Amino acid sequence: MLFHVVPLDEWSADPGDAYRPASLASEGFVHCSADEAAALAIAEAHYRDTAGPLLVLVVDEELLTPEVRWEGSEDELFPHVYGPVDRRAVVDVLEVRRDADGHALDLTPWA
Repeated sequence: MLFHVVPLDEWSADPGDAYRPASLASEGFVHCSADEAAALAIAEAHYRDTAGPLLVLVVDEELLTPEVRWEGSEDELFPHVYGPVDRRAVVDVLEVRRDADGHALDLTPWA
């Protein structure tokens, strides 16, 4: 499974189409994480000031149409999806529970 952090308003913007975050246009791929702990670290480092609900998409790599490449350094590899994320590949959606200052605490089921 792959994990992708996204604000709710971006995930729900076009529910009838494959998910295309801004990084796909600017960098050519969708940033993902290898596990829940890494996704929480990304939420903490890059999304603390994001207003509204913050989600983590759980993506089944086997259900993706685009290629997934594991890239980075010898010490740490990150999964990158080289195309839009097929919505059928999103097998679960979690919410990042945050404190009043926006610090990521944990992941809970999104209702």
